[in-house]
Amino acid sequence: MAKEELIQFEGLVTEILPDARYRVQLDAGHEIVAYTAGKMKKNRIKTLAGDRVTVEMSPYDLEKGRLIFRHKDERPSGVGGPPRPGQRGGQFRRR
Repeated sequence: MAKEELIQFEGLVTEILPDARYRVQLDAGHEIVAYTAGKMKKNRIKTLAGDRVTVEMSPYDLEKGRLIFRHKDERPSGVGGPPRPGQRGGQFRRR
């Protein structure tokens, strides 16, 4: 295995931590702390608790990782849907 080779795992974000870090439960059962990759920060991709993600890890430190992809899967009804009547789509109300 070369020094530059990274391992990719899929998992579920269980908790959002300070300093743009996340606690991720991997499909293999391990729990790690991961941070957002530069391209995700650059493109302002938001990650929430409950999102499926792909994590890249070094074989030398299996406790830390980097989020490189957020999977788009179905959310429960009512989360992230269109605004309800009487609400303005994320705009502030003027007084």
